[in-house]
Amino acid sequence: MSPIPKRTVTVRAPGKINVFFRVGALQDDGYHDVASLYQAVSLFEEVTATPADEFSVRFTGPIDSTGLSTDASNLAIAAAKRLATRTGYTGGVALTILKRVPIAGGMGGGSADAAATLVACDELWGTGLGRSGLLPLAAELGADVPFALEGGTAVGTGRGDELSPALAKGAFHWVLALSDLGLSTPQVYGTLDQHRDTHARDLGPQPDLVKVDTAVLQAVRIGDAGSLAEAMHNDLQVAALKLAPELTELLELGESRGALAGIVSGSGPTIAFLVDSAQAAAELRGVLSRRDIRSLIATGPVPGARVLDAH
Repeated sequence: MSPIPKRTVTVRAPGKINVFFRVGALQDDGYHDVASLYQAVSLFEEVTATPADEFSVRFTGPIDSTGLSTDASNLAIAAAKRLATRTGYTGGVALTILKRVPIAGGMGGGSADAAATLVACDELWGTGLGRSGLLPLAAELGADVPFALEGGTAVGTGRGDELSPALAKGAFHWVLALSDLGLSTPQVYGTLDQHRDTHARDLGPQPDLVKVDTAVLQAVRIGDAGSLAEAMHNDLQVAALKLAPELTELLELGESRGALAGIVSGSGPTIAFLVDSAQAAAELRGVLSRRDIRSLIATGPVPGARVLDAH
């Protein structure tokens, strides 16, 4: 008799763009409160989970993943182990992750992997937590994981993990210009703190509590790309551009060749250009590729982690 094939579950979860990101004053614990407007975009990670005795992860897909850890420090493995501990599940899981979200690009690819893993393992193991039961686990894994679970458009406050959905209409078109620079998130935050200290007299005191501007919420609510272009903002951009001055040229290039606006996504180095149509996206991507700048086209908002296949 041939062995019974193992059950597999495949889940996809989206990367994200921070279309607005405000950073509060540095707190005593070394963290900052933030206010962000996240938009989930059509670059998806896919996680396939198969029953196993141990926990393992491997990567496939178009993104070079040779530098990614496959031990317990990997966020997907951490997600699976946390779910097992929380529910008393005693087995393991073999994870295969098809990567499409740029690594270390400020687009939340690792968080998408963790969110997809939670949904896949919950389905595979029959642990039955469902989305609402998985959300607290997602928040323990990192600020962007709950959003990858939920998707759409949402306001994130606190450490970025306190989410409330934002009304959004229509679709927004993005061109994502990728960079081979590695920008470390702690370094970007540290550079921002330094910049604020140096220019304290001009900038004035930083607020402890920050919020998303009404203008950006209104722009996504009515689905107007022109209004969103005017309202987009990222406090971390000044630090990212200081650490990687060549990104300034990239922003200027995109904005001079059809983009409504460009913004450093999260802590960078990915630049997200907002354009007004699919055609404009294709044209800008052509401009970038002629300059040997790698880029991707995406639309948003899209749903969060979803089961694609279970058999």
